[in-house]
Amino acid sequence: MGQRAAGPAALVFFTDRTRYFESTGVLVDQDGAYRLIPIGIAERHGLLSPDGRHYLRPGSGELLDVTTGRQRRTMSTGVSPMAWSSDGQQVLGTRDNDDTVITYGPENQQLNDPEKPDDLLVVDPFRGSERVVEVGTFAAHSGAAWSPGGDLVAVTGSPDVPAQLAERERLVVVDPDGGGARWQVDLGDRRVLAGPAAWHPDGRRLALLAFDGCAGPSCTAEQAAARAWRVEFLDTATGKDVGQALPAGTSVREVIGWRGDDPVLRYVSKTEQDTDRQAVLAALSPDGGREVLVTAPVGSTDLIVPGELLARAAFGGPEPRPSPFAAPLWLYLTLAVLPLLTVGLIVRVVRRRQAATQAAST
Repeated sequence: MGQRAAGPAALVFFTDRTRYFESTGVLVDQDGAYRLIPIGIAERHGLLSPDGRHYLRPGSGELLDVTTGRQRRTMSTGVSPMAWSSDGQQVLGTRDNDDTVITYGPENQQLNDPEKPDDLLVVDPFRGSERVVEVGTFAAHSGAAWSPGGDLVAVTGSPDVPAQLAERERLVVVDPDGGGARWQVDLGDRRVLAGPAAWHPDGRRLALLAFDGCAGPSCTAEQAAARAWRVEFLDTATGKDVGQALPAGTSVREVIGWRGDDPVLRYVSKTEQDTDRQAVLAALSPDGGREVLVTAPVGSTDLIVPGELLARAAFGGPEPRPSPFAAPLWLYLTLAVLPLLTVGLIVRVVRRRQAATQAAST
């Protein structure tokens, strides 16, 4: 991306199938060209803006303009972005305040708190300004979503360390400009916020992902993979359950956007080898149908499509195939060297034999 920028993203996915065995972002622009977004060691996957023009890196505070290739630090380090606002001007983020090293005084008393509550922040990713949102005490934030109008935010997480260990979460809806919490509800250990796009476009419903099956930290990977998921809805004015739940199947990760009233979910298949996983985007309809929109390559995770494009794009048609002539010219020249040398050697040998035959006949 830094060597040659692309246009606005049509989709981004991440894959470990690289020659250096580290995760790399792959951006495909709206003309079909692709570029790589190298990911640092232990760096988590970032967020793509609703218009597909900016990629925000977690932790480092760096903003990448995918249309120019320019990358600059605009946010303070240590902030993990969780959700862009629908207008692409603000980001909800969380700051981990835990002390990484415990220190003790002369009487062996502990001087710091390794389990400080985290801060929920509203950040301007272009100017770097930030403010703390008074949302109550959370040991850690696990998810967040903006309302379509940007006047409310929903945030989930564990209220304290025991709840965090038991994988129990609380959901709070709050005015980010200081108007205080509107309502809160305990989600328990079988429901989570559906993702950064959990807020329905009409502003009146908030999507949750709920499951049947093994719950809690004692579940094995196989039991977790077998969970049967569904999409549930809460009334954003009261926090009460509303509407009909939509069955979603297994291997569900989150809601990444909407097509009208239909939530678009990301699925990531569970396989024995992580490098064999595959991400799929599918829209769920109220009648229980599921329309597959995008199937990413094998070995892909965290497939993202910009919200603005997702709402208006057409899906379908033949599956694109890579061209055998898409490699750079130097590669073809390198591959051509050996055949040319072989042909030259054969011609030389044949000419020598012909010359020897003519000499012998005379």
